Amino acid sequence: MYPMTTLHFAVSWGDTQQTSSFSEVSGLTMEAEVIEYRGGADPQFSTHKQPGLRKFSNVTMKRGIAPAEAGNGLFEWYNSISIGSVDRRDVTVSLLNEERDPVMTWKIREAWPVKLEGPGLKSTGTDVAIESVEFACEGILIETR
Repeated sequence: MYPMTTLHFAVSWGDTQQTSSFSEVSGLTMEAEVIEYRGGADPQFSTHKQPGLRKFSNVTMKRGIAPAEAGNGLFEWYNSISIGSVDRRDVTVSLLNEERDPVMTWKIREAWPVKLEGPGLKSTGTDVAIESVEFACEGILIETR
């Protein structure tokens, strides 16, 4: 059996499971702080390590701008942010096999968009117009099938 490739995945969010075609997802990072401790009466001259707080990085997604999608609700979600109030939603990223069945799923909990970035525009360029959205989150859960 071969390892999975990263080229086939799906992204959805919210209660209605809105979807969008993203070309790239990055930042699916989970980390636990390390707390070092040594008691004064400890006979060893080294510290003991124990787990501390867990941290989750912001997740960035990129996609080509397509007029048919017209933001797909992301712009409205970002514009709904006001001081002290934000609409948090779960975002799901699923790595798919050849039959389009999820093999591994990252559930990004309590996410909200913190940054939208439009494409770099160049009058002589022929590149695809790519936009990116960055989400802050409260946690990432991993499910395997």
